[in-house]
Amino acid sequence: MAVRGEPADQLLLPEALVTGEAVEVDLAPASFATRMLAWLLDLLVMGAVWFALFWVLAGLAVVLESAAVDALALVVYVAALVGLPTAVETLTRGRSLGKLAAGLRVVRDDGGPIRVRQAFVRALLGVFECFTMFGSVAMISSLANPRGKRLGDLLAGTVVVRDRPAAPMPPLPPVPADLAAWARTADIGRLPDPLVMACRHLIARVHVLHPGARQRLGADLAAQVARRVSPAPPPGVGAEWYLVAVLTERSRREHRRLLTVAAGRQQREQARAAASVLAADSSRLLPPAAGADSRMIP
Repeated sequence: MAVRGEPADQLLLPEALVTGEAVEVDLAPASFATRMLAWLLDLLVMGAVWFALFWVLAGLAVVLESAAVDALALVVYVAALVGLPTAVETLTRGRSLGKLAAGLRVVRDDGGPIRVRQAFVRALLGVFECFTMFGSVAMISSLANPRGKRLGDLLAGTVVVRDRPAAPMPPLPPVPADLAAWARTADIGRLPDPLVMACRHLIARVHVLHPGARQRLGADLAAQVARRVSPAPPPGVGAEWYLVAVLTERSRREHRRLLTVAAGRQQREQARAAASVLAADSSRLLPPAAGADSRMIP
């Protein structure tokens, strides 16, 4: 396949058109800097709550005994350090005020929302990691762990992830008729998903890439795709148009496959509904006997 890099052979995508196609749904672990920012914001909120509670406690000190004041001070301290983070992360499904501002969320290792147990373990270990040890243990653990987990996350089975979805990509441009005819006969079923996503991201960013990087990336991805697609495209096709043709045809085939699966499922459901009640594949229940009162329980 010939890959030409002249500007005339490079496609231009409209920036105003957007779609949800090929948006990544996997949530990536949050970086240490972003987690630190979210923690500082949460610390400010916690400090404001502390100030309000101790201000109320100071007002009660004039009418209560010293032992009662000390007991209330301990309750307030524990509630602010452990109870407040536990309640907030449980009720908001892992999104405190700081994490909400930073676009983060705490989830279980399997991706599900955290429960009271996970939130309590994180808050309890957070007292030791972030306050008793002045954040040193949490920093070392987060930097050493490939997913940025601190000790509380390791014991609770949780991870902090970025919760903001990726920006939608522009749609693929129409493929020329001769190139579309070639793509309909090509064997493109062996393309791995990571390679497809890399090609899709390149096509979505062609208008912001440096011309040299754009040509180099296009040629490299086109060469990887060409090793898995046969036959070769018509002579003189540019790398970007070649990738667009392959991606468009792959999407068309996948859409057709899903329609076929849905149609087959609907036919099977209709066949079960129309089958005799004594058939093995029937989905109907036995009808009540003629003249029987359906309200009576046998």
